[in-house]
Amino acid sequence: MQNLYGLESEPPRRSPYPSQLTHSVRAARQEVDVSTGVAGHAAARMLQQECMAARRKPGIQPTPGQPISLRTLGEYLNLSPATISLVLNNSPGVKSIPQETRDRVIEAAAKFDYRPSFFARSLRKRQTYTVGVLVPELSDSYTTLVLAGVEEFLIEEGYFYLTASHRRKPDLIDEYPRLLMDRSVEGFILIDTVLEKSLPLPVVVVAGHRKIEGATNVVLDQRRAAELALRHLFQLGHRKIAFMRGGSHSSDADDRWECLMAEARELKLTVPAELTVQISSRAATPEMGFGPANELLERGIDFTALVCYNDMSAIGAIRALMNRGLHVPDNVSVVGFDDIQGAAFHNPSLTTIRQPLAQMGVVAARILLQRIRGQASFPDMVPIIPELVIRESTAPLAARQARGKRG
Repeated sequence: MQNLYGLESEPPRRSPYPSQLTHSVRAARQEVDVSTGVAGHAAARMLQQECMAARRKPGIQPTPGQPISLRTLGEYLNLSPATISLVLNNSPGVKSIPQETRDRVIEAAAKFDYRPSFFARSLRKRQTYTVGVLVPELSDSYTTLVLAGVEEFLIEEGYFYLTASHRRKPDLIDEYPRLLMDRSVEGFILIDTVLEKSLPLPVVVVAGHRKIEGATNVVLDQRRAAELALRHLFQLGHRKIAFMRGGSHSSDADDRWECLMAEARELKLTVPAELTVQISSRAATPEMGFGPANELLERGIDFTALVCYNDMSAIGAIRALMNRGLHVPDNVSVVGFDDIQGAAFHNPSLTTIRQPLAQMGVVAARILLQRIRGQASFPDMVPIIPELVIRESTAPLAARQARGKRG
């Protein structure tokens, strides 16, 4: 079955985590062969004899505070660890074990609160069912939505994830992968994080634009996004358009800027330096757009529309415009980017370029697990299609001019 982006989806896998009684059966399968044939029948008879003998002998009661293992349960029940493992995992060979014995095993495991050794199982299977996720900061709206998609898919597949927030500090971006590998993650998902070099594990980068060996980039089609934003304003009659460029710390910033400028040239729009500003703040708050918008206004250059780097900066820019007595969209139309959760509820609601952020998280997680399992290969870039969402923050230039004449 294929999803919206043509990627093969996987059937859900059982979680290895102790939400129920589980344990590796490899040792049991080595000790008791219950396959068809003479050996299988002999093994079944041995199991039945063991179970009958167990009912006749008293077991060894665990001492208070003693760690409960398969061996401990075996001594208590007078059964081999392999037999207990078969029952707790409900393996095919369990059919050879009397129901009474199975009930005794389950009751004993519950009585002593038995938990399987996750690390022992991981060593045997060479899997930890854990991935590492690197993000700039957890409170960022962009990160939150992408992470929601990552989490949704990993839960379905029985995977756990460890998250590290690097605050865009290069030393932490360099150090955290090593720390996560020390915790035996099987791969990485990087969200809005600039990857400078390859890592020894499979990597998927959301909003990654660099070709790094071993990394798959899940990226929005920035050229299409630029086309949607500028052609919308162009069709509304706007020609004096100001631009807010993202900071160099943001992974999308350079590519989005280049695509916007390319589309401006296509439309034969003049973009003087006086109508461009750049975000310098690394705070994922409206503050990132408030300062640049004030800088733009202080130059005294007339403009009728403003394309902001993202929704958060657009919200800050609108506040700066309002502080100068300007109204959106009556005096200036504003376009955001991302379609974060608050974009539709801001006043005015934001016209924006929607990135399907949660779906990008799902796609990233699916690709990573398929790469970990060796089930598929992917190109360096997996494009995601943007969408223009028109709300209240943009209006035709003619309406602006008419309001100006009435004033």
